[in-house]
Amino acid sequence: MQVSRKVAIVTGGSRGIGHGVVKQLGQDGYALAVLDINALADYQANFDALDKAGVEWLYVQGSITSAADRESFLAKTLEKFGRVDVLVNNAGVAPKTRQDVLDMTEESFDFVVGTNLKGTMFMTQIVARQMLKQDIRGKKRGVIVNITSSSVNVSSPNRAEYCMSKAGLAILTQVLADRLAAERVLVYEIRPGVIETDMTRVVHKKYSDLIEAGAFPIARWGQPEDIGLAVSAFCDDKFIYTTGNHVDVDGGFHIKRL
Repeated sequence: MQVSRKVAIVTGGSRGIGHGVVKQLGQDGYALAVLDINALADYQANFDALDKAGVEWLYVQGSITSAADRESFLAKTLEKFGRVDVLVNNAGVAPKTRQDVLDMTEESFDFVVGTNLKGTMFMTQIVARQMLKQDIRGKKRGVIVNITSSSVNVSSPNRAEYCMSKAGLAILTQVLADRLAAERVLVYEIRPGVIETDMTRVVHKKYSDLIEAGAFPIARWGQPEDIGLAVSAFCDDKFIYTTGNHVDVDGGFHIKRL
């Protein structure tokens, strides 16, 4: 099947930041393909809302860490929609247990880096290859957006594997932007700060206290919709002479203050 509208893949799009991106791109007129480890039944209400809004979508349960899952998902996406115009690499994990960097286990390192960096790298590889086979619609062939974190350059010694994985995605953004610019595929990075999701629920009080203490110039929790709006801006045609860039969506947390 070939749809007339543009098609966006969002990994980890069942909930949280990923679903904030899904909702926004749906509002922007994209058909959505979601790859997520969660069962659709657990988040059916989120997708029923897309139906009510007239958004075309495909949901496939699987992991970006599995080559078979990645390949099957892309094949199903192409069968349903015929092409891919946008890839949003959002799927990611935190350490199962926060431990000091001197106590970090190889198992935890492999789990976090294997998902966040390796899984994203090889998900991007197969989707980028598909983009290069496609005709150009509009002013560019495709857009890739990597969702990283303020942890790219903020030290957290009790979750160093997470920081390393996100820093790796930051340089991957640069490498992909360099490689794909001539093909008119543009690559960007979004660095969320403290976003109110299931992942941050376990440290909600810690970050709420920091917000109250003034650590964030914009003194509120970020919402998944804030990330969705930033992704939407990069997918628009307003940044066609821009690639390899990042934007901090963190309430100003990145600002160095005296």
